Amino acid sequence: MPTVASSPHAALPAELEATLHDFVVHLRDERGLSPHTVRAYATDVWSLLDHLRRRGHDELSALDLGSLRSWLARQQSQGQARATLARHAASARVFTAWAEQTGRLEVDPGARLASPKAHRVLPAVVRADDMVIVLDAASDRASDGDPLALRDLAIVELLYATGIRVSELTGLDLPDVDWERYSVRVMGKGRKERTVPMGLPALAALRQWVEQGRPGLASAGARAALFVGTRGSRLGSRAAREVVHRSLAAAPSAPDVGPHGLRHSAATHLLEGGADLRSVQELLGHATLATTQIYTHVSVERLRATYDQAHPRA
Repeated sequence: MPTVASSPHAALPAELEATLHDFVVHLRDERGLSPHTVRAYATDVWSLLDHLRRRGHDELSALDLGSLRSWLARQQSQGQARATLARHAASARVFTAWAEQTGRLEVDPGARLASPKAHRVLPAVVRADDMVIVLDAASDRASDGDPLALRDLAIVELLYATGIRVSELTGLDLPDVDWERYSVRVMGKGRKERTVPMGLPALAALRQWVEQGRPGLASAGARAALFVGTRGSRLGSRAAREVVHRSLAAAPSAPDVGPHGLRHSAATHLLEGGADLRSVQELLGHATLATTQIYTHVSVERLRATYDQAHPRA
């Protein structure tokens, strides 16, 4: 987990260093953010405080709107992309709001900070007919009872059925599967727990893996992990991604999107099938509805493509 002491960056003045350390502790222990997210925030805020130091200030009280704007302008002059600038500005706003709430700043300068909006790229989606090819191929490979093939089928079925994140999948334990209610209990971002339903094919693939495949692979070190790797311990996210990439290769026209692409695909297909946006938000574990709304754009784009191809006066 990131700490100021482990940072590869140059040391800051004592007060700024201590403030950054306290901010990291807040993100990690109070907000429960993932190590990757905490590291990203810490890097951005270190850059901001280092910019403040370069301007001749050793105290946080010198941080104002002008400092924030000049920091972003300096990054823009260095060729930073709009998406990167938007992320840096968001990190700064989280930091200054925390600093104001904890009495480190009298006012929150980040509240008035504008930033360029990042271009939203529509996520790649695997078509429903391609997913049938992918899952049929995975089922064929598992038909001889090979433990790894059974595991791979269960992984792809579950990711597509539920839209859960790969980190949520690899964090699942055996008791997290509710066999009677056809659902799994996952721990999402910010340590928020939610229950996600699945269909009969995913449930059947999971049951076959747990009863026939897992006993032949799991070691004592696996403990209660639902999915295990070739060495018998809990499956890692990287290995799960490799499973998805291999499986998607069965459909030549399917984009090589990885686990997050299956999440996008599940959300898109749910909306195209008539699910309401609020339900999809709950299934995916999005904190805000705005995050889920990108999938409505995907559905509209697909509808537009179909219209352009099929209508004689498109």
